[in-house]
Parts: sequence; structure tokens; C-alpha cells
Amino acid sequence: MKSRKFIFLILIIFLIFINTVCYASTSEPQIYAKSAILIDSNTGKVLYSKNANEKKYPASTTKILTSILAIEKLDLNQTLTASESAISSIPSGYSNAGIKAGENLTVYELLEAYLVHSANEVGYILSENISNTTEDFADLMNAKAKEIGCQNTHFTNPSGLHDENHYTTAYDLALIARYCMKNETFRKIVSLPTCTIAATNKSGERHYSNTNEILLKNSKYYNENVIGIKTGYTKEAGNCLISAYSSDNMELISVVLDSPETTKEKTSGRFSDTLSIFKFAVENYKFQTIANQNSILTSMIIKDATDDTKNLDLLLENSIEALTSTSVDINNLEYEINLDENIHAPISKNQVLGTVTYTIDGIKYTENLIASHDVNLSEFWNNVFKITCTVLILIIVSFLIFTRNKK
Repeated sequence: MKSRKFIFLILIIFLIFINTVCYASTSEPQIYAKSAILIDSNTGKVLYSKNANEKKYPASTTKILTSILAIEKLDLNQTLTASESAISSIPSGYSNAGIKAGENLTVYELLEAYLVHSANEVGYILSENISNTTEDFADLMNAKAKEIGCQNTHFTNPSGLHDENHYTTAYDLALIARYCMKNETFRKIVSLPTCTIAATNKSGERHYSNTNEILLKNSKYYNENVIGIKTGYTKEAGNCLISAYSSDNMELISVVLDSPETTKEKTSGRFSDTLSIFKFAVENYKFQTIANQNSILTSMIIKDATDDTKNLDLLLENSIEALTSTSVDINNLEYEINLDENIHAPISKNQVLGTVTYTIDGIKYTENLIASHDVNLSEFWNNVFKITCTVLILIIVSFLIFTRNKK
């Protein structure tokens, strides 16, 4: 009796242990930010969300949208002159690069100071060279945000200076960041741990470290897989951070908004939150090959083909890869095949004859299906085709002759 009780007790402890381990590996990250999101950069699939559609103040994370507009609308080598109005637009207490009125810098240098050092005056220098007024530039920002897919965003200025009507959401910022990271110039600048601005007509050489400590090797928050993007802070917005993570074909974008300056563990809220989110992703998601190139997805018989070529396999033109939960069994995924109408000989090898679509976590992955070999038209059907063509030609010629004689 005692041995049974002992075995039963051991079994219960074992089950509790297994449940704890499983829960620990799949539970959501515990973060301090009031709003956050994690998405797959390739597909936009949401992997983690916390109040992601709640309107928040973005502070300097605003600068990524201004930067992409500048990259798209200005020549990076173009020299711009800082105006007095641009310099005076920044209230005291906001970060700046000490750029002086009348100072000349290239667009690329301005973007480095803007995205690496978070120099607020740069936003106004750039906006003045794109639009007539700050209001016009804000309209351009909002139009671009809408084009990207943002639904709960409204910007009033280029740099994120606090304004009650200047707001967005973690989800919308993730969409903007995903769009921006498709641009190589943007990707390069936001990944820089430091930058150097050459001497100008008003200043000597300037050196800046990135405000994102996760990019700095001497920081306790450093992570070699993080490749950007932008910090933000105002008293009203709290500590904000948009980050990108890249490893093993997996690229992720996270956003944390309104994080505390310091947590109870005496760490930075936005940096520790971001690292917790990425840790969750690495433990619970992986990049997998769903189906391999040239895999046979289906087979068919081409009725008007020769006997030696009529049995046709349809192959996957390219491999299908996707970021999936570690719990997804790729060997038991269902898929939908759509074939072209009226498939018949002759068919060339590698000719596209349809598509296959896998749906995983609500995301559709579609790839072409191609012919495995040449399919030749049988002699019978070939002869029928020739006879039919000949008869049609004779009919057309006879009609033309008849019409001419009648005239």
C-alpha cells in the first residue's frame, strides 16, 4: 500500500514538473511596457501582443517615418542648410546635435544624426526641404502612414515633440518599421552603434553613440542579433523602443511603448522588455521549410498525350519557408491545390500549371506548381488537329473565293 502511494506521489510530481516546463516554454513574456507587439517582418504575422492597438504617444520613434520620407524624396548626397526656424522649433530639454542656423550638412549626415543621436532639429530641417510648412509635412506623414496600413495614427510634427494630437499604436509603429526596414539605406543607418559627422562650415567633427544600448557592445543589454531601430522618450510617452532582430533566416520587429525608466530589478524598462520579447520568440518560434523545391504535390494524366509522357507529376517550383510556432507539425499540414483550366498537351517541362497554398496561423503561403517533364501530343490527336486546321483553312479559302466571284 505504501509503495503504491509513493509511486502515485512520484507520478503527480512528474506531471507537475512536465506541466511547469511546458508552460514556461510557451507562456508570454512578462514585460513592464503598457503597450507592446512582436511581428514577423517577412509576413507581418503577430507573434505577441499587449494592448497593441491602444493609442499612445510615440515620442522620437516618430523619426522613422520622417526618415523614410526623406530617403524617398531627397537626394542623400544633397547638401541642406539649416534654417533659423528649424533650429528654433525645438524646445529646451529635447535632444539635439547642436546644429546651427546656416550650417551645411548632407541629407545622409542629417539622417545619421537623426536616427543614431536622435537630434530633433534634423526633423525640421528635412521637413522644410520636402514640404512648405510643418503642417503640410504632417499631412504627408499621415498619408504615408495610411498607405502603409496604419489605422490609429495621427502625427502633427516630424520629430515626435509632445502633442495630444500626435499619437499612434504599437501595431501601427510595427507596420511602419516593417516598411522602413525594406529600404537598405534605412537599415544601414539604424543599425549603426556610432556615427561620425564630418566638420562643417559651422562646427568641428562630431561623434555620437546610438541611443539604443542593445546595439552597443559595452552595454549589459547588448545583443548581436539586434539590428536597430529607434528609441523614444518624453515624460508623457514614457520610454519607447522599436527594435529589429535577425537570426537564422528569422527577422522580427518589436515595439514597446510607455515602459518605465527603471524596473524593480534595477534595469531599463524598454531594453529589458525588448530582450524578453525576443527571448520569447526564439524559444517559441522557428523558421521552417514547409515544402521543398521539386517536391511532388500531385499527379495527373494528360489524356491527349503520348503513352510515354501522359503521366505527369506537378512539382513545387520553389521551397516554401515560414516562421511557425515550435508546436506546428509541418508533416501534417493541409494544403489547397488550384490547377489551370483545360490542361492539355503539348506541355513543356517546368511550365506553370497551377498553384499550391498552405495556410499557417492565418497566413497564406502560395507557390507555383510546374510540369516535371515535357508532355507530347499523341499522333492521333496531332492528326486530328492537323485535319481540323486544314478543313478550317479550306473553308476560309472557299468562302473568300465565293465572295470574290459573287462580286
